[in-house]
Amino acid sequence: MQITIDIPQELEQDLIRQAAQSNIPLQILIIQALRQLAQSAPETTAQWSNIVLSYEAEPDFPAFESYRDELLLPSESELF
Repeated sequence: MQITIDIPQELEQDLIRQAAQSNIPLQILIIQALRQLAQSAPETTAQWSNIVLSYEAEPDFPAFESYRDELLLPSESELF
């Protein structure tokens, strides 16, 4: 597969310098960096913030489920 991207000139120069110092072709350096990034990338799982996780409800406040019977059914939209 071939991918073309535009990178800032200073990043290009850093990559060229690192490849020369490591005595490996630039393409190999970039592939190694991408592999390392892909292997260390955290799984994308949604997590609630600590503010939400630490929320404590008012003890006298009725549970939302107690109002479930009073909710209106969604209206069916007309297609035509």
